[in-house]
Amino acid sequence: MLNHLDSLPAGFLDCSARDLHRLLPGPSLVHLPGERPETLFVSILQHGNEDTGLRAVQRLLTERRGRPLPRALSLFIGNVDAAREQQRRLDHQPDYNRCWPGTELPDSAETRMMTEVIAAMRERRLFASVDVHNTTGDNPRHACVNMLDDRCLQLARLFGRTVVHFTRPRGAQAQAFLGLCPAVILECGRVGDTRGVDQAHAYLQHCLRLDAVPDTPPARGDIDLFQSVALVQVPDAVRFRFGAGTGAEVDLALVPEIDRLNFRELPAGTPLGRVRGRHPPVRALAPSGTDVTDAYFAVDGGDLRLRRAVMPSLLTRDPRIVRQDCLCHLMERVVPAADHAA
Repeated sequence: MLNHLDSLPAGFLDCSARDLHRLLPGPSLVHLPGERPETLFVSILQHGNEDTGLRAVQRLLTERRGRPLPRALSLFIGNVDAAREQQRRLDHQPDYNRCWPGTELPDSAETRMMTEVIAAMRERRLFASVDVHNTTGDNPRHACVNMLDDRCLQLARLFGRTVVHFTRPRGAQAQAFLGLCPAVILECGRVGDTRGVDQAHAYLQHCLRLDAVPDTPPARGDIDLFQSVALVQVPDAVRFRFGAGTGAEVDLALVPEIDRLNFRELPAGTPLGRVRGRHPPVRALAPSGTDVTDAYFAVDGGDLRLRRAVMPSLLTRDPRIVRQDCLCHLMERVVPAADHAA
């Protein structure tokens, strides 16, 4: 299933995500040499509708055409079939970014492929891992880490002030690489936002030229750190829509433009939608996997409301993404220990 390449196919630097299937038969791992052997691993198109990583890499390699890279680069090009259809994943596929070692998904061709990628990269001297994504809702560009490790936080800081720490869902690429090198996820805003491409391109350039990833904590005030405390899903049996009212046809009518609530610290009691029943029609899972729905949601007067103050991220108005992934994460601000003592 995985193609191993030592060079990019002709036409790659000018190819759209939608047309990559004409050049690559499927997911591909491409190793490009550089002046330093310590390899930067970059994964793109794990979700076929998220092309910022591809565009940033294409710009980077076009600029370096005819000149060696500052360090070796291994490029994982993910869901080519879904990219052809401009979808996150196809209906018969698992989510590629849930298939890496540590996944809770059953064994499949995709989980075996990701194990193969890890085995191949374990043979190389790794510098860092960068996984590039887009968001479908209104979110600021931000970085994510799966471990509160100083080197991971330093990598995240290079992308911007806003950093999110999460450990669920399991099976993410960055989680799998933590035993090999520092790893970071870049959330580059909506597809088509050229500012996200610019920022990802500049970030990858910086990583290629960086002598070392600092192993000291980021300076106080350098980052705004948030911890995901719950992953919120809409169960398959729940019928939902975006817009006013409920009616007999849906169980949950989420507020219009709900993604405008992303990265806003919302007080307890904030309404998120109208419901038909007496119980929250969503499910919230703590990082441990424990159901914590009742700790974060309540139904009051037909409204689905927050039971406590939290900050959502990754809220989207795309019902397909809600079904394939989640409704949102709920986060709380991480206050440095020094601030607690102040």
